[in-house]
Amino acid sequence: MSVGETVASTRLSIFPLPGAVLYPGLQLPLHIFEPRYRALVTDALARDRRIAMIQPQGHEDGAPLFSVGCVGKIGQVEALDDGRFNIVLEGEARFRLVRELEVVTPFRQVEAELLPEPGDEALSAVERAGFEREARRFAAAQGYRVDWESVARLDDVSLINGVSQIAPFDAAAKQALLEAPDIAARCELLVQLMQFFGKHDGGDDGRVTLQ
Repeated sequence: MSVGETVASTRLSIFPLPGAVLYPGLQLPLHIFEPRYRALVTDALARDRRIAMIQPQGHEDGAPLFSVGCVGKIGQVEALDDGRFNIVLEGEARFRLVRELEVVTPFRQVEAELLPEPGDEALSAVERAGFEREARRFAAAQGYRVDWESVARLDDVSLINGVSQIAPFDAAAKQALLEAPDIAARCELLVQLMQFFGKHDGGDDGRVTLQ
């Protein structure tokens, strides 16, 4: 983006789900059962199939939102007889929250600016090797089974964003990863988080936290 270039804002319907982040180019499966989010999916299917994922800063209803999320397009959808949905969101673009809108819909809506993603990103050989080395240590410490041959075949962006999306970190750590400006910065932060969390036990649900 050039200096002085303006970014158009857009209206997004949001699914504020703690611990759930989505990245451009990745998928996020969701089971939709609450009436307000069933209404959200129904509305999205009738329009452009897009839903914006963003984390709330607390678990209470109407909690303030973090500043960055990701827009996803509904790919696969299974409508169940009782009104629930199983969907798969396909990440399209990160966005920055401008303001929350006053609406009459049961689901929340925001005004947001879509964030341009750097193109043709890649890690250096040293960065890639350092990440994989730390990932092996972290996986062993947490007792995870990983197909390292498949990991080695992933491109840098898919690897770093994929691990960032599924890593068992708390909401604040996941948010910091989502807000990283590029893949090198996200990789560096991910290594730091694995080093930190690898020294701490997880909670009752297996999620490692800063507390």
